[in-house]
Formats: sequence, structure tokens, C-alpha cells
Amino acid sequence: MSQPELLPNTPEFHVKLPKDSGEARGHLLAEFGGNGTHKFLLREGSLVAAEAWPGLGDHARRIRAKLRASGALVDAPADPGLPQAPRRWVATRDIECNSSSAAAALVYGYDASGPESWRTAEGHPLADYLSTGWRAPRKAWLVRGSNVSGHNLVRQLWLKEGFVSLAAAHLPPLEETDPTKSTLRRFVEEGYEGAASYNQKRGLVDELHAFLTQIRVGDTVATIGDGWLHIGRITGEAVQTSSPGGLSNLRRTVDWLPRSHAYEELPEEVQQKLSVQHDVVDLTGVLEALEELTGQKEHTNPASGEHSVVERPAQRELSLPRITEALAADLLVHDLAWLEELRELLVDERQVVFYGPPGTGKTYLALKLAEYFGGGPEQVKIVQFHPSYAYEDFFEGFRPVEDPETREVAFRLTAGPLRELADLASREGNRHIPHFLIIDEINRANLAKVFGELYFLLEYRTRSVRLTYSGDDFALPPNLFVIGTMNTADRSIALVDAAMRRRFAFVELSPRTEPTAGLLARWLRREGREPEPARLLDALNARIDDADFAIGPSYLMKPGVYRDGGLERVWRTKILPLMEEHHYGEGLDVTARYGLDSLREQLP
Repeated sequence: MSQPELLPNTPEFHVKLPKDSGEARGHLLAEFGGNGTHKFLLREGSLVAAEAWPGLGDHARRIRAKLRASGALVDAPADPGLPQAPRRWVATRDIECNSSSAAAALVYGYDASGPESWRTAEGHPLADYLSTGWRAPRKAWLVRGSNVSGHNLVRQLWLKEGFVSLAAAHLPPLEETDPTKSTLRRFVEEGYEGAASYNQKRGLVDELHAFLTQIRVGDTVATIGDGWLHIGRITGEAVQTSSPGGLSNLRRTVDWLPRSHAYEELPEEVQQKLSVQHDVVDLTGVLEALEELTGQKEHTNPASGEHSVVERPAQRELSLPRITEALAADLLVHDLAWLEELRELLVDERQVVFYGPPGTGKTYLALKLAEYFGGGPEQVKIVQFHPSYAYEDFFEGFRPVEDPETREVAFRLTAGPLRELADLASREGNRHIPHFLIIDEINRANLAKVFGELYFLLEYRTRSVRLTYSGDDFALPPNLFVIGTMNTADRSIALVDAAMRRRFAFVELSPRTEPTAGLLARWLRREGREPEPARLLDALNARIDDADFAIGPSYLMKPGVYRDGGLERVWRTKILPLMEEHHYGEGLDVTARYGLDSLREQLP
């Protein structure tokens, strides 16, 4: 029986079984399987999980049973070094599988992605050795050329001669029109040995792969030169050519539009993408914004494949609703100008902190305003900081997660509340809708530790940064707003570091200033109650010498306060303990100074 033909220029791939209980080996085959992908040869001696998990498909179960019945899979001897290892089978011969995913399912005992599961000895996925698969019909790309070894190719060549290029000076002649990433990696490793660091080589492989195989005729292309954004359309396939100094050996022809756009006038979401530091950057996420700049949208006729240009409707812009009398009445804020100023702060700064003593309604106001400006609770997420809160809790990090199929626990990259909200806000169709993150007790955590590199993005919203864990290039969406609350009884605003002061606008909510000062009196009038509690609260705060320890009105805006004995109970169990803490160690008779009887004697 003849041996199946291995796919040329591909290495041996490996899969490790759970709990370090062995591995399987195999090769890609030149022949294609029934699903249009390369077949896979599982090598003799490979170990296979004996247990089939609930998620395994019926077809894979039948294949495993057939292999067992034929003797191709037999019980593997127990490993003395792994007495708790799960039961395994061993392949007694080479086994031809319909695809790499079918081989992975055979080995694992549950359905899995073959292109990602099978890895080389160096850890590269099998996907790198496959030709490019499906991609979106139209994409947009940034190709940089304003500083190629000190030369501005955008001004000198690209716009004049109608193309974009990559240097690729050390790339050998390419025989394939659609080279795999593994092929390009081999060329880069050989051609750039000693001329580039390992990180530069890795980036170059990704850029070459995108330029050669991902960019297609008809895609939108953009570049920056002398502070201006130039936009065009790819009109030709990638070609290799000689060039002076090897600065533009790899080229694609472009039909550049006559109008350019000043960088500082570009939409914020476009500036964010343009700040990614690579020579080739996927801009498909802002394709709509790029089309908005040109005032046109391309349409492809499925029957003929021809391009036509249609006028696109105006894109809805991000804005915060105006302040209304109804909102002010609901919040019991009698001064519309105060709310309007708060709205302007959010528009200009994107980040605001409400600070003040306890009970001043900071969290309540933050929630109400966020829901009003965002159009509902679906656009609002709230988190509460505490001393042990970390970047991994807030944005993203590796956490133990149980696989529902295998019940194995592994550490997986998991998104935190900020990443989840940012992803939601940046979805197509959501970008004109304000989204709000409310951070309660923002001063209780180590902010530099929690925000990490995101601290930079709070100040520079038009930039992006490389993330610590995922390695993604990330920017805060323009429609994501942050409202923090800060209890000054825990930490005075004077102790807030300069970095936080620079990134947030601070708005005081104090019983001594409006709109908080008269809030309880307005609430009592609306509820039809006697004004005495408001007068008692004012008398109490007049006796407190430190404004950071004043008592807010929300303690007395609850139904239980107005049942029999309710006011006395709240005063005894909520307010006086706060005063005891404030005067701890001073030997002051707190009840005599702040008790209800003492305050009532003061009232006229």
C-alpha cells in the first residue's frame, strides 16, 4: 500500500493531551478531504484520550469505534509516573483523517479546531501553514510610507505614480501568489538574519502576509504623509520589482482620491486606528468612517463584480441629550445650569468624579445621569473598587475557567467590565450611542495598578496602546464615558495624585453647597412631609468642623426614617457612629454634641 503524500514544506505537528498524559503527532497531507481542507495523517504511536466527551459528534464517535474494532487504537500501558492519568489509547498504525479538526477530535475525544490545536515544536499553529481562507468582501488598510529608511515615499512616489509598497529588500523572489505565513516566516528568518530582531521579524511576517494575501483589489487603502490622510482604492495585485535602495520592492497599484484630509480634523475613531504602530494596519473597523470622509460608498454588483459609487447617508454623530426640566425635577436639582455644566464636562472631558462626604447621592446621581444620557440601563455598567482590585479584574487577565466539554480547568484570557463595555461601545451601529462605566469608590483602589497602560488612554483618547496580556492594539471608544464616585470621608481630595486630577474633572457634592444643600428640603416638600429633618441635618452639619465628614441627605430620604421612632433609630445607628469615628480618641461626648435632643434645642 502506497504512503500518502505529505504536504510539502510543512513540519510535524503535535497535540498534548490534558494533564500531561502524552501527546499525538501528525502531518498535513497534500490530498484534500471532503470539506475542502487538507487531510491529516495521525502518526503511529500517538496517544489518544480514551474517554469521549458529551460534545463529540456522532460521526467522530463512529470513527473512534471503528478504529478500536480494527485494532488501530489499543489500550496504552499505564504510566508509572502518572498514576492518576486518564485512560489512553495508542495508535498501532498511521491513521488518515479527513481534516486536521477531525484528527484533533479523534485525539481529544471532543470537537476542537485543528488549525489552532495542532502546533509545531516551536509553538506555531497549523493555521500558519494553510492558504488564506475566507475574508470580508471589502476591507480597509493603512500602509505607512512617510519614513522608509528616512525617505518619504508617500510624497516622492506613491501619490505621483499611484501605488503603495513595502520595502521587503531581503525577500527572495516569490513563486506563490498566496504564500502561507509559515513560508514567509522561513524567508524572513533566512533573509533578515542579523538584520532584524526576533520581534521585528515577527512583525514583518504579519505585515508581509497581510500585504500579499489579505489585501485584495477593491479594498480601501489609506496612508499618512506630512500630516495629511490620503485615501484610495487598491487596483492591482502585489508584484515584486527592483527599486532604488530596495525601498519599495513589493508594490500594489492604487487609484488615489484627489482630496486629502488634515490629520487633526479626522474623526477620533480614525485617529485611534492610525496611531497603531505597524506598517500595515487593518482599518476595516473604521471603513464606514473613511467612506464618510469621502462622502461616497462603493457598491459591488454581485452579478458583474463591477464597482459603482453611491452617495452614503449622513452618519449619526455622538452627542449627549440636552438637560430637560423633567430630568431636573426627577433629580430634585433646581438649578438647570448646574446640570448643563455637568453635561458639558462629560462632553469635553469624558471622565468625571463626583466627590463628597457620605450620603450625598453620588452613586445615585451617576446612575441616573448615565441612564439618561445613554438612553437606558443597557449602556451602563457599574463596578466598585476595593484595595485588592487589580488590572486583571478591571480590564483583562488570565483566570481559571472550566471547559464545559472536558471539565478540565485551565487559565484563559478573560475580559473584565471595562473591556466588555468598550467592545460593546465600539460595535458597528453602537458608535453614536453613549456608553457609561460607573466606578463606585474609585479612590479605594490603587489606580495606577488597576488602570495600567489604560491610564494613558484616559488622557489621550485619540491614541491606542499595546495591551499587556492579549497583545491587541486597543483604544478607548469615543462614546465610552467614565463617572467615578469618591467618598472624601475615606480619603480627602487633597490626597489624590496629580495623574488622576489631570485625567478626571472633579465635581463636588457637599451638604454645604447646591444642589445637595437643599436637596432634603425639596424631597420632603415633594413627599408632603414636615421640614424638621432637613433643619436638623443643617444644624448637625453646622457643628461639624470638617466638610469632608459632613452628613449627606440620603440617610434621611428612606421610608423607614418616617415610621414611628425611625428618625431616632437612624440617628443612633447611622449618623452618631460616623461622628464617633470622626472624633475617635478625642474624648468628646458625641451624643451631647450631635444628638437629636441637643440639635432640637438649637432650632428656633
